Amino acid sequence: MEWMDMASSCLMDEEEAEERSRVFAELKPYCLDLLDLVQRPKKHSPALSALLRFLRRSPPDSLHPFFDYTLFPLLLLLDAAVDGRTQRKIDPEEHEVPSHKPHRVSDIVAEAVLQCLEELLKKCYLGSVDQMVVILKKLTYGALISPSLASEEFREGIIKCFRALLLNLSPCSDSSCSCKQITGLPALLVGDDMLTHPVRRSRQNLGGECLLAFLQTQTASAAIGHWLSLLHEAADLEAARGHRGSAKLRIEAFLTLRVLVAKVGTSDALAFFLPGVVSKFIKVLGFARTMSSGAAGNIEAIDQSIRGLAEFLMIVLEDDANSLCLEMSLDSKMNSEIYNSTDSFLKELRRLPVRDQGHEVLSGLSDVKVESKKTVDAIQEQKNAGSSKGLQTLTVNRTKEWVEETSANVHKLLSATFPHICVHPAKRLRRGLLAAIEGILTKCNNTLKDSRLLLLECLCVLVVDDSEEISASAQEFLRYLFSFGGIETVERDIAEMLSRLIEKLPKMVLEDEESFALSSAQQLLVVMYFSGPRLVVDRLLHSPVAAARFFDVLAMCLGQHSVFAGSLEKLVLARSPSMGYIRSVAELNSQSHFTRDHQSAFTDAQREGAQVKEIGYLQENIEKSSELPRMPPWFVNVGSQKLYQTLAQIVRLVGLSLLADSRCEGHLSAIADIPLGYLRKLVSEIRIRDYNKESWQSWYYRTGSGQLLRQASTAVCILNEMIFGLSDKAFEKFEQMFHKSTLSRDELQKLNSGLDDCHSATCPSTWNLTRENSNESQLIDCIGRILHEYVSPEVWNFSLGQESSHVESDGKDENFPVIIEGIGIFNMCLGKHFAFSGFMHSSLYLLLENLVSPNFHVRAAADTVLHVISKTSGYLSVGQLVLENADYVIDSICQQLRHLDLNPQVPSVLAAMLSYIGVAEKMLPLLEEPMRSVSLELEILGRYQHPDLTIPFLKAVAEIAKSLKREAFLLPNEAESFLQHVKVKISEKEQGLRTESDVAGCHFDDSSVHEELEEITFKLNSSKRYRRTIGSITASCLVTATPLLASSKQPMCLVALDILEDGILALANVEAAYRHETQAKELQDSLNAAEQQTDENRLLPAMNKIWPFFVVCVQNSNPAVVGRCLAAVSSSVQICGGDFFSRRFHTDGGHFWRLLTASPFHTKHDVRKERIPLQLPYRSVVPSPNEPMAEVSTLKVQAAVLNMISELSQNKKSASALVVVLKKVTGLVVGIACSGIAGLQDAALNALRGLASIDPDLVWLLLADVYYSLQKKDIPFPPTSELPEINQVLPMPSSPKEYIYVQYGGQTYGFEINVSAVGVMFRKLNTLVFSNQMYS
Repeated sequence: MEWMDMASSCLMDEEEAEERSRVFAELKPYCLDLLDLVQRPKKHSPALSALLRFLRRSPPDSLHPFFDYTLFPLLLLLDAAVDGRTQRKIDPEEHEVPSHKPHRVSDIVAEAVLQCLEELLKKCYLGSVDQMVVILKKLTYGALISPSLASEEFREGIIKCFRALLLNLSPCSDSSCSCKQITGLPALLVGDDMLTHPVRRSRQNLGGECLLAFLQTQTASAAIGHWLSLLHEAADLEAARGHRGSAKLRIEAFLTLRVLVAKVGTSDALAFFLPGVVSKFIKVLGFARTMSSGAAGNIEAIDQSIRGLAEFLMIVLEDDANSLCLEMSLDSKMNSEIYNSTDSFLKELRRLPVRDQGHEVLSGLSDVKVESKKTVDAIQEQKNAGSSKGLQTLTVNRTKEWVEETSANVHKLLSATFPHICVHPAKRLRRGLLAAIEGILTKCNNTLKDSRLLLLECLCVLVVDDSEEISASAQEFLRYLFSFGGIETVERDIAEMLSRLIEKLPKMVLEDEESFALSSAQQLLVVMYFSGPRLVVDRLLHSPVAAARFFDVLAMCLGQHSVFAGSLEKLVLARSPSMGYIRSVAELNSQSHFTRDHQSAFTDAQREGAQVKEIGYLQENIEKSSELPRMPPWFVNVGSQKLYQTLAQIVRLVGLSLLADSRCEGHLSAIADIPLGYLRKLVSEIRIRDYNKESWQSWYYRTGSGQLLRQASTAVCILNEMIFGLSDKAFEKFEQMFHKSTLSRDELQKLNSGLDDCHSATCPSTWNLTRENSNESQLIDCIGRILHEYVSPEVWNFSLGQESSHVESDGKDENFPVIIEGIGIFNMCLGKHFAFSGFMHSSLYLLLENLVSPNFHVRAAADTVLHVISKTSGYLSVGQLVLENADYVIDSICQQLRHLDLNPQVPSVLAAMLSYIGVAEKMLPLLEEPMRSVSLELEILGRYQHPDLTIPFLKAVAEIAKSLKREAFLLPNEAESFLQHVKVKISEKEQGLRTESDVAGCHFDDSSVHEELEEITFKLNSSKRYRRTIGSITASCLVTATPLLASSKQPMCLVALDILEDGILALANVEAAYRHETQAKELQDSLNAAEQQTDENRLLPAMNKIWPFFVVCVQNSNPAVVGRCLAAVSSSVQICGGDFFSRRFHTDGGHFWRLLTASPFHTKHDVRKERIPLQLPYRSVVPSPNEPMAEVSTLKVQAAVLNMISELSQNKKSASALVVVLKKVTGLVVGIACSGIAGLQDAALNALRGLASIDPDLVWLLLADVYYSLQKKDIPFPPTSELPEINQVLPMPSSPKEYIYVQYGGQTYGFEINVSAVGVMFRKLNTLVFSNQMYS
């Protein structure tokens, strides 16, 4: 076996020798070329690029034997490059004058040399301290070159070579060496900072020298300090160059500095440089606030400085390194251990200060007794005694005073930078800050005790960071601190942080810095949540005085201020219009209202016998707009939505803590009374105002009234948020916000179980809220007390009084949307208990009432709350919600209709309820009593007493009429299908009787048939009662709206015409249904149905009363009213039939045809128009004399008349109405058609087509009379000689008055004959009408 081992070792030696020979053979020409390059410089050198490729592909073990051989030419070239780029100052003591090279080393060659040197230093470790000193000296000269003399790549290469040298310094094999005290790499290093070299085994101790231990000695202190300064200076130079500076070089400098600090790694060696290094780092962090571009504002460079600062503090101010200085006992540390083993004893010995490498630290080590309470003075004396023999070293006496002073200075510097980085928009900086805070709090918790609260506050901001990664890591670390820090320590820190943050929060909110206000609010939120409900109650709500003080702070942050603190641009962009329609109403109008598109669809469906389907709400838009609570309107002047959400979550935690803490039973109502007192005070002040009969304007401008109103609105906002904190939705948001983790589920469960076992008192899980009966009753009682003040009449009388007195709206009405939203929030918290507790009935009418508020925010809030209540109560829509509670709503409306002087808003409430909800047809049986009150108010006396309420009442009637039209449309089809069902049942009974008589012994079961017939009879009677209800309400609507057609006000006339048109259509459908029911009555002998009175002849009697008002309305001077009236007349005649209107058109048609007698561009003097109309006693304003319409308006009116003629004549049901006046009408239409007026040609053509369907010969005769009188050529001859020629049939008129159309239609003004227009009209009608009827 021994000879086999010897053979294998010999074989390995031979292979190693061959490998060395190969490497040397390949390396030799490169080195010779480099030496030649030193003597004869060139601009380019292929040997350098070839050498670089060789070094990169060669393994470290192959290169190390030739390290010195390769290093020598590279250092020569580096010296040449440095000498050529720097002007050295000659020391007077030096006798030699350096020779200047005739040729400089080019930038390309110098940069290639540095690349080769960096690669060589990466793969080969240094053999001695002297060798390292030589290389450091060369690199130091290169680092001293000015940026104006060296390229950016050259300076970056110098820094990279230095970092490669440091990274390749490995610990020695001596286990007692001081190099074992350091980690060797930056503690906060992340994966993308640099490529670390593969870790090799510790090299053997060569000559007793450890390079890492040498860096910790006083001999290397000057070099370490020099390089710390050089790296900072290199980074500062790039920042000073602005946009020309290199961010990459700045990053390399900071990263190399971090490596240097990690390689030195001891507090003794670095403590002397702490002031300079920390101040330089703080200066770099200051650029994060002021710079956003260039090398100074580079995010990665600032991140490197944050981590570098933290790593330096973690080494110099480490708790273990300064424990003796602070006279701390070993068991008082955060991560204490029991020092009872040999390893622990040796570890403590290594922490003692050393004098020099390789020398004995304390004489007589065997006689030294280790004592845990050894004083700092004794150690310092020994240290001074040891260093007195040598040169002065760069060390500090780390006494207790030095540590305290240094910690205070560091605290000042951190306070000036860390809070700004917490709110920096760059995610990388916030992530770096989190790593720095974790490192400092872990290593320097006691040394930097002054900065502990500052770091914890910064950590609290990162806990709720927008980044999931940062937030989860921060939450895990904060739980770690609170769980393993000791209950007494945690409670003390929480108490101090709460007092600091509560005192600081109002100042930050009232200042102009939004980011700092938000961070302060986030800090308070996180501290409150992680402290748990018990500590929140003990520290903030333990007494009424403390609770009142805390609510004052919240009110100061959330309240509206008399002085505007925001920008005008922000106010203008955020403010919504004060008037207009809320979005949900507009959506409903576009869906459920019968606009023009829906009217056409309705007509088509009526013709096809289809059924109208109910159109629902757009659920997606409703859910988006129904999120509560929302930011109050006034907060737009204070801060952003994010700031309000944070402040609101603080208030929610207050409410949640009162129920989550089992000791606070019954305290919720007591704490809620504190902000509720402001609202009660407002109610009391309003009552005093009512008693003193003071005007609203004087009351508001009285000193203190405005402030009281603002305080009340803020109190309402606080109450809403506090109650919302008790809802499941709020608890889910807290769970999503504060229960993030980067651990897996199993690891998280293990961690939570350990936390629960050790420190359950500070675990956030204590926020879990159980809905016990006691908590539920406590919550209902509290909400009842609050809601009683919300729906107080005094509060809402202030809103009405403000509108009536025209008080300027400068924030006074912003109280009411918050109150309305509070009702929705209470509903979200209680769910179905909201209705069971009686809160639904006390607030539903109030919400409907505010749908018509002139304030946009109030309308939007009422809209949102109605959707929220309908959703939480299990209703599909708001309409179903109101329908289920319709009896309460209608009862309230009826009560207020009896006292309109006190409730002038009730007509608008009724109209809004019917239009907004869209289910008025389902409430029709309940509307009979309100309709009677409305009819009384729309009579002459009622309009005289309440003139401002006429249009709101009309709008309510219009909504009822639309609902009646929709319901009446379904009646004929239902009655017809019911009739067919009855016939089938009767036929089945008759068939059964015949079968019984034909088949002997067969017995027909009459009992089942009689039961079915009784059920049919019941349904028939029920449908008749409902049809009568529809007819009765429709007749009431017609009677109410008919007299208003004579009004001189355009809105009144237009709404009345809509009511009449819908009502007439509804009555027609009611009568159609009645005819089907009459046929079913003929079967009453079989059905045993009761005799019904024939009282359904409503349509024609109603039309008989309406017609005179149509005639009056068409004489109105308003073109919009006249056009709408003509459309209503057309639809009414088509519905009722033409026979009924034949005599009426003969008698009153002149008022309609008068509109066609004059051209829009011709004025006619009429003496009758100059008469002063009769002044009625109830008219408040004397009507002005009639003025002529504008030409365009007259054209629209005449086109409306022609369209009416066309629609009536083309409908066979209504064409008979024009038979009596056919010649008159045809003559007028032909005269307009022959005039050639552009705006009337299409309408005249359609009218003539319609009239031709009644009497085509008359239309042809009137047109041919004009056409052939003007046509001199191409007159057609008669087909046979027996027929006379056209000239004989239609003789040439001697004057225009002899035309047949003039004799039939009468004299017109301004409609002169246009030859081209006559030809065009005659040819079109000949093609469309006459040619088709010629041979029919």
